[in-house]
Amino acid sequence: MQTDSSFTFVLFGGTGDLSMRKILPALFEAHRAGGMLADSGKIVAVARHAADRGEYIQWVNEHVKPHVSKNGVDETAWSSFLERIEFVKIDLGNPEDFALLRDAVKDLPGIRVFYLATGPSLFVPICRALASVGLNENARIVLEKPLGYDLKSSNAINDAVGEIFAEEQIYRIDHYLGKEPVQNLLALRFGNALFEPLWRREWVESIQITIAEELGVEARGDFYDNTGALRDMVQNHLLQLLSIVAMEPPHSMDSDSVRDEKLRVLRALKPINPLDIGKVAVRGQYHSGVIRGTAVPAYATEPGVKPNSTTETFVALKVEIENWRWAGVPFFLRTGKRLADRVAEIVVNFRAVPHSALGASALRAGANRLVIRLQPNETIRLYCLAKQPGEGMNLASVHLDLAFDQFFREGQMEAYQRLLLDVINGRLALFVRRDEQEAAWRWVEPILNEWKASNKPPKPYAAGTWGPAAASAMLAQHGTCWLEEEN
Repeated sequence: MQTDSSFTFVLFGGTGDLSMRKILPALFEAHRAGGMLADSGKIVAVARHAADRGEYIQWVNEHVKPHVSKNGVDETAWSSFLERIEFVKIDLGNPEDFALLRDAVKDLPGIRVFYLATGPSLFVPICRALASVGLNENARIVLEKPLGYDLKSSNAINDAVGEIFAEEQIYRIDHYLGKEPVQNLLALRFGNALFEPLWRREWVESIQITIAEELGVEARGDFYDNTGALRDMVQNHLLQLLSIVAMEPPHSMDSDSVRDEKLRVLRALKPINPLDIGKVAVRGQYHSGVIRGTAVPAYATEPGVKPNSTTETFVALKVEIENWRWAGVPFFLRTGKRLADRVAEIVVNFRAVPHSALGASALRAGANRLVIRLQPNETIRLYCLAKQPGEGMNLASVHLDLAFDQFFREGQMEAYQRLLLDVINGRLALFVRRDEQEAAWRWVEPILNEWKASNKPPKPYAAGTWGPAAASAMLAQHGTCWLEEEN
């Protein structure tokens, strides 16, 4: 992915955690690879926690280096990367300071990219301040999640930003869409005749999508306690992954063709009846427990969390899509903090053969399945049955692996690296369009409202487990179980 596109990349929140862990490391990897970033491209960090460029570069050396290049830092590449970086000290609460930014970038070449690695409360003030000094022309704006607290607040942000930037200038980022296995899911489905005929209700029994974390809320207690797992993960990451899995083949891979098909999936989600929420939605909150031999505290005792908090740290949902391809196929979504393992995966369970002359093992659920692992290691694994060596026709489960780091010699591109290059080069396909976001909020809101109205506390689960038992019981009602429970 090479480019000659000159750019000025303006990073708001330039000293923040996201900038240190993800954004600047991703830009460095693109720089180090050579040819991905135009030589003339500049990075302008905006913050108020550094006095000048020298202090900011020292900050970057201390906080970014630990997150780049797993095999060590190429000091020559690192030094040349730092030469790309400029710094502007701005108080984002003072619109008059944006004249300093205008003066800093006015002579820099290429398209301007404004990356808002800040809280959503600052999105609208920053956009208005940019417009006040004429920086909304020849520009692209990147918005991090969460974009609002509900449909109303999301629309308010989108309306205000939309008055300043056209929709084709707005890049709503969801880093899961930039992961290599998600891209390969599109390649598997739409580049091979093998899977497409099977990718439908006649041959698929159920689909599971899991994003599990071992970590708790860390230093984000104040934010998380006002957000919860449904807003933080389901409304965006999980529903975006579901739409990729379930979408119809687009007529091309241009941005609107892909996003049109995802939107059709989101609009086809079966609305959840408030009376059925207890059957198809499980919310939980972690209590104290042990993870990999280390005792961890309960959510309610985490810094910044209210002691009597009813915020959910775990959600499991049964979702249905009302269209011809997927009618009747349950999609089970799950996410949580302080779970037994850090894993993100998509599991496609195919139906058993209708009749077996080879014994009952060929009829068991899950004999044929596709497991797309997004993290920690990125792989795609296809399970099928084969005869065991020896006498008799005894079947055993075997699998075919596509391990990207072993099959492809060139290094994998991290999700943020791919997405940032797409912004610089004007590719919108992997970013969320406004109507997608609205459709996701419309589907999620009744669940939020019912949980709030019922005032029932989340179900407890011990840290280091896979969540409340009710999540397993929900799948058992459909004659299936979560993937890890089969082992």
